[in-house]
Amino acid sequence: MTERPFLPAYGHGTLAEVMPSMAAALEVPGFTDTLGVARHPDDVTAAGVLLVDGLGADLLAAHPHDAPALLDLARGTSSRGLTACFPATTAVSLTSLGTGLTPGAHGIEGYSMGVPPLAEPDAEPDVVLNTLRWCAHGATDPVDLLADLPPEQVQPVPTVLQRALRAGVAVTQVAPEVQRRSGLTRAALRGGRFHGVSALGDLAAEMLHGLAVEAEERALVYAYHGDLDTIGHRHGPGSLPWRMQLQVVDRLVAAIAESLRPGAVLLVVADHGMIATDRGWQVDLDHTPTLLTGVRRLAGETRVRHVHARAGAAADVLAAWRAELADAAWVVSREEAVENGWFGPTVTDVARGRIGDVVAAARGNWTLVRSRNEPRETALIGHHGSLTSAEQRVPLLVARG
Repeated sequence: MTERPFLPAYGHGTLAEVMPSMAAALEVPGFTDTLGVARHPDDVTAAGVLLVDGLGADLLAAHPHDAPALLDLARGTSSRGLTACFPATTAVSLTSLGTGLTPGAHGIEGYSMGVPPLAEPDAEPDVVLNTLRWCAHGATDPVDLLADLPPEQVQPVPTVLQRALRAGVAVTQVAPEVQRRSGLTRAALRGGRFHGVSALGDLAAEMLHGLAVEAEERALVYAYHGDLDTIGHRHGPGSLPWRMQLQVVDRLVAAIAESLRPGAVLLVVADHGMIATDRGWQVDLDHTPTLLTGVRRLAGETRVRHVHARAGAAADVLAAWRAELADAAWVVSREEAVENGWFGPTVTDVARGRIGDVVAAARGNWTLVRSRNEPRETALIGHHGSLTSAEQRVPLLVARG
């Protein structure tokens, strides 16, 4: 196949540039406005980021009649697209957004990832951490790992929110209450006041409240909405339920944008796009013995797999996965993934230890499922994570007060 991976635009157009650009527009020291948020000095005194989980740019372009307000923003001369990072999955994307770092720098490498003991980063991974739920991945009755793997140690770099807060900016997070002290929030988005919300009405109100500061003050607000992603997983992106939810998101954005005060800017972004698939496009790893021979642990998700090999078996595992998945995935060694820039221009030793010996990124509409160990994920229709345009391209929509 001639299809090539759609690589993230690290350094000039990924989610990792969003929060630093907002912080720079608010004159927080140490940041650069790569995305051009501030058009001239003193242009921005309040900056808001609304992340709509699963709103891929390709999907938005394919459904213009369901999102007129979003498309109006997309037509603006200051608006352009972004790419997610790799893997294009929520935990990785939110950590890049929150820290301003690429996955190779912040160390969150997938929906699930093998984590060596924190005191021995060069050791073999001894647990597969579900980074979205911060629990042991695949356990029948998973318990959280907040005590064993403190998020602030798994991802120790200060977030952009923390740095803005220290610079005197009023920082607010607006998200479902369940996220208040979640492992992912602590790892990726710690800092500032957290307002737990339960519906779109209080999300919009709390976001606008956080942006409504006095003339001499500066404010940075981050808000999260996840229902579009949930609908896409269950019913498929582009389905009627998904389109109806997109219409709701469109009205949410319009309501916030219309109420922005002078000096406030709103950026609407997403963490990834999504593809739809079915059983005809599944490779079931749990029932493909050639793909399990020599494998110590499997991590990642249906569109991207981190394969940790047993001692001395990495070369054989790589050869087997390449042969079995020749048409279904791009299969590379850890070294090739790093050299090809999949995880960003810099990969720390800690991050390298969390990347599989073999990395498989699904092509087209293929999924690499585990029907026995991941029945919930296997049953989903919508998926994301890999290096296709549909998953990587996300919108950057700008509204100004």
